[in-house]
Amino acid sequence: MSIRAGRLRILAAMSGGVDSSVAAAMLVEAGHEVVGATMKTFCYSGEAAESRKTCCGLEGIRDARLVADRLGIPHYVFDVEEEFTRDVIDDFVAEYGRGRTPNPCVRCNSNTKFRDLLRRGRALGCDGVASGHYVRLDRAAGRPRLLRGADRSKDQSYFLWGLPAGLLGLLHFPVGDLTKPEVRERARKQGLATADKPESQEICFVPTGDYRDLLARKLLPTHPALSPGAIVDPRGRVLGRHNGYSGFTVGQRKGIGGGRPERYHVLEIRPETREVVVGPRHLLAVGGVVVAGLNWLATPPEPGRTLHVQIRYRAPALACTVEALREDAVELSFREPARAVTPGQSSVFFDGDRVLGGGRIRRVVGARY
Repeated sequence: MSIRAGRLRILAAMSGGVDSSVAAAMLVEAGHEVVGATMKTFCYSGEAAESRKTCCGLEGIRDARLVADRLGIPHYVFDVEEEFTRDVIDDFVAEYGRGRTPNPCVRCNSNTKFRDLLRRGRALGCDGVASGHYVRLDRAAGRPRLLRGADRSKDQSYFLWGLPAGLLGLLHFPVGDLTKPEVRERARKQGLATADKPESQEICFVPTGDYRDLLARKLLPTHPALSPGAIVDPRGRVLGRHNGYSGFTVGQRKGIGGGRPERYHVLEIRPETREVVVGPRHLLAVGGVVVAGLNWLATPPEPGRTLHVQIRYRAPALACTVEALREDAVELSFREPARAVTPGQSSVFFDGDRVLGGGRIRRVVGARY
């Protein structure tokens, strides 16, 4: 079950969206003592208009408070700007500086959101933390198991592989057994202010919608990631120039120029030479991947085991074999070649619906060209 039985005092993370609003409402319905909490991150600094409508912005505080009032529960705002900057924003900038493509939402969930909420929740006498993520917890086997959400189109397990395994027993995901339409219908029936609020898709700390604006503020103008370089083909022939490799990611098609009979994609970023390698789509296919920075939510798989791996959000899980397992990394070979395997992105391991763990893609195995 995604909600433990018995009356508990639970800190409910409330972003100001419909999912977290309904999660809090379901906990109240279940008879728990609920305390609402919204995290003050980078987005709340200043009064700039563009920062108000991000997923974690000033509008989110207002809407979360309206829902809390409707539910008759207390609501707190926690200032985590320092932790969020250190754990999420600084990492985001550093990864792009290395020519990699990060997942800031994974970093936020693995560090700031649950870890820091649990710490603050304990100070308020809470027994656990809840959120509106579309995932499930199976508590029947003793050791909690993290499962994909029942609504596969909204499943968010990809973002939670970095949770410490020891925290799973303290977490609650009330909406994990529901579909998005069911969540909205519940919100409407209870008259919640967020019932028809649209989903936010942007990165919360990039209110302009262009992450390069943030990089330009955070990195020195002379940083290689912001410096001109060559666009080359797999043979090293120069096809054009770019204004900074931070504007590219593996698999990208737009922004690399045209004039060729076949569409070209970004195949590789070489920060040491500032080169962006491009070529036809079939050259994106690779045979395997090395994943580092591992976190296991279950017993690590032995070499030779078959499992499934998801290499980016919304991508289908791919069948693979564990070729080698070390303390800091695992090497996987795909049953079928995979495209656009992107260093820096999360790679999440599954056994059916169960999340086994995950890590960050370090490099591909098998030459692209």
